[in-house]
Amino acid sequence: MNTTELIGYISALLTTLAFVPQALHSWKTRDLSGISLPMYGLFSLGVFGWLIYGILISSWPIIMANGITFILACAVLCLKLKHQ
Repeated sequence: MNTTELIGYISALLTTLAFVPQALHSWKTRDLSGISLPMYGLFSLGVFGWLIYGILISSWPIIMANGITFILACAVLCLKLKHQ
């Protein structure tokens, strides 16, 4: 693994882990009053686009990070829709 890939994996890990506390908090409390539906909708679409991009260029850091982030963001988005 070269330095560029290492930076990609570390950055992917950090940005993905950043969503775990929000997803867990939303799941446990069902309090989504501070969550913006338009923002999470657009964000989820953007993350999905990055996932597709990662697949097209065969970049595992991009694929893994955005795959996991997409699942977490969609979980929060679904909770928001359900409890709106």
